[in-house]
Amino acid sequence: MSDIEVPVLIVGGGGAGLTASMLLSDLGIEHLLVSALPGTSTLPKAHVINQRSMEIYRKLGVAGDIYEAGTPPEAMARTAWYAGLNGEDPVYGREIASQEAWGAGYTDPDYIAASPCRMTNLPQLRLEPVLLAHAKRKSPESIRFNHELLSFTQDDDGVSSTVLNKDTGETYTVRSEYLYGCDGGRKVGAEAGIELLGQRNILYTVSVHFTADLSKYLKDPSVLINWMWPAHTGLLTLLVAMGPDSWGPGSQEWVFHENYAFDDNRVADDDALIANMKHALGLPDLEPTVHKISRWTFEALVAERFQEGRVFLLGDAAHRHGPTGGLGLNTAIQDAYNLCWKTAAVLGAQASPALLESYQAERQPVAATNVRRSTENAMNHMAIGEALGVSPANSTADNLASLHRVWSEDPADDDFRAALSATIAAQSMEFREHNIEAGFRYDSAAIVPDGSQEPEPIDDIRIYQPSTRPGSPLPHAWLEDHRGNRSAVQDLGGAGEYILIAGEEGREWVEAAGRIASEQGLALKAFTVGHSSGDYLDPRCAWIRDRGHTATGAILVRPDKFIAFRADKAGDSPEEDLRQAFLSIAGRA
Repeated sequence: MSDIEVPVLIVGGGGAGLTASMLLSDLGIEHLLVSALPGTSTLPKAHVINQRSMEIYRKLGVAGDIYEAGTPPEAMARTAWYAGLNGEDPVYGREIASQEAWGAGYTDPDYIAASPCRMTNLPQLRLEPVLLAHAKRKSPESIRFNHELLSFTQDDDGVSSTVLNKDTGETYTVRSEYLYGCDGGRKVGAEAGIELLGQRNILYTVSVHFTADLSKYLKDPSVLINWMWPAHTGLLTLLVAMGPDSWGPGSQEWVFHENYAFDDNRVADDDALIANMKHALGLPDLEPTVHKISRWTFEALVAERFQEGRVFLLGDAAHRHGPTGGLGLNTAIQDAYNLCWKTAAVLGAQASPALLESYQAERQPVAATNVRRSTENAMNHMAIGEALGVSPANSTADNLASLHRVWSEDPADDDFRAALSATIAAQSMEFREHNIEAGFRYDSAAIVPDGSQEPEPIDDIRIYQPSTRPGSPLPHAWLEDHRGNRSAVQDLGGAGEYILIAGEEGREWVEAAGRIASEQGLALKAFTVGHSSGDYLDPRCAWIRDRGHTATGAILVRPDKFIAFRADKAGDSPEEDLRQAFLSIAGRA
């Protein structure tokens, strides 16, 4: 097989790698993706896809297929806790509590106002084939599964990688300017000398993906994840609907999760694990069709650095999360969105390599926050068990007695129920972590500060507050042109394009942006927005409410839809202010 020269080598064909491939294709950057695996994931994990990630897939033209294959919004509007699934005592199967989840099926006004995209749910074993199909359509010759990276070395000018074609046994060399490690930490990070730091082996979990009819035992069609505390085990067990044709109680497929001690001998025995699942569910006669049993550890790890020379880490290679909160895949998708436009800018001589250094500065703090939040979400589920008084150390009778208190009419149990209610309500930090998902901000040399104070959050987990303070994600608003055509503000810029948005009296900014874009060879769209005048109109006043500047001011939005620069008004020299902003972003100030 011939040796290859390509600007970017992507190692790994999961969510991060396939997303990076699509982004680079749309940016016109030639690349090669190699994966040591024979195909996409066979695991039903990493299923919740948040609004920011769906915005990226909307730009890539993939969102429609994901929504079509994913969970209908009304079938993931809530989550609920139950006293087990089935058993002889009447308490079994009763709902302890439920709460809205993930924007309540895109009916929560805050989620509707935050994005043109709703959240969805599609397990990785079905998501990745969708991503792969689109990646191949965009760049048919760029994707190679069953091709394993054996080693790489880098120098001042690029990276030389040796790759094994596992189908033929041949090896070949790939010479690239940059290497993206999207391999889940299997090879690239260690080869680059980058260590993952944090907590390992927090929990040991077994997941069983199976087909069975459970509609007799589950009743709420709006619930996606069922959290169960069966009295006879005292352990938290999960049932997650997996579709694919029906959802809720009628789901054909399910995933069962339960934690095990690290020295439990059952974890090596598939038959013992299935028997334990049937015992935990209270269904000894269940005859499931088992598709996959996976064993994994809950970890909370972040790479000590995300870049080593010309090598970058994305996704699980850079950060490993527990599943609670669904932040792992979403963080990986957003890693790719942050890095790819910067790589394209450097390769296209529109920025210096210093721009690439902002990748770590921006993404590492976000990843660290998300890893911490995943762990806190999991620990609060354990606190719910404590508040219930259910434990594997108790007898079945004692656990049942505690569960019966949830529905007791005895005034002596009022304090118990109040404490339990408060503990479960706190789990909105997982199911309404809107600011974590949508409100993360960047602080780096690729952001031009405007001297404003960082606002005090109402709640830094649950409440996303749109802002145009530099480093913030672009707020959502629906705009109209003078023909009445409606567009989301984020849709006004294409792949790799900056957007300059000025107030209705900010034509000076638009003209200055055009001159600078022409002289620097930048892809840029510039326009004015106002309530009754401008290139675009703001009929609902959502943009005017959040824009953070006067009618003569402006903001500059990076290609990844983050605010890079803001001016409250035109000032003495808008063109010079804007020129300095572009130089700063490009690492040339």
